[in-house]
Amino acid sequence: MTLFSYDHCPYCVKARMIFGLKSVPFELVTLLNDDEETPISMIGKKMLPILQQQEGQYLPESLDIVAYVDSLGEYGAPIVHPSHNSSQLNEWLTEVRSYHYPLAMPRWPLMPLEEFNTESARQYFTGKKEKSIGPFAEAFKKTPQLIERAHEHLKELEDLIVGEPYFWGSDLTIDDFHVFSSLRCLTTTKGVSFPSKLDNYMNFMSEATAVPLHWPDAIGADHG
Repeated sequence: MTLFSYDHCPYCVKARMIFGLKSVPFELVTLLNDDEETPISMIGKKMLPILQQQEGQYLPESLDIVAYVDSLGEYGAPIVHPSHNSSQLNEWLTEVRSYHYPLAMPRWPLMPLEEFNTESARQYFTGKKEKSIGPFAEAFKKTPQLIERAHEHLKELEDLIVGEPYFWGSDLTIDDFHVFSSLRCLTTTKGVSFPSKLDNYMNFMSEATAVPLHWPDAIGADHG
């Protein structure tokens, strides 16, 4: 199996997680961000992740990929439980978008990620995303306020997390895919820190999923 992906993309992260959690061998292929031809040739539109199950057979949508890989009997019984459908967590995951994208989006194309290995790929991403969050330069200026908001909001999540090693305890749920992929965006930013339970959770999940955090390449308000 081959997973076509971007390193930065939270949806791609969700798809990658299940391979690490179940120790399923796969090939990870990172496309340049401005490569429209490859995904369109597979599924008719530019969207990742895409799982190539076999030659000519492609599966898009992150949670569909998770469900498919989890169902493969040769790698053991399914391990992913349904979401707890917590209204508090769902509200938190909605609100996090107000600051985690303004922090992460301007930083991703400046980081050593394969999808941004060319100037044209960086410009393509910047042009697309500035339409949704505004000029990246303005977002960098707002870094202190965004970090302050993040720390306030992370305290709320720290109060929600109830178990170990996963968010709700011993059972891995779909909620873990949403929480980990969202919080990983924040590891792009120097000055952001997680409360203790969330920090332990993120480190555990990173190791269990084989999806590294961005901390080594995190960027501050001064772009460095």
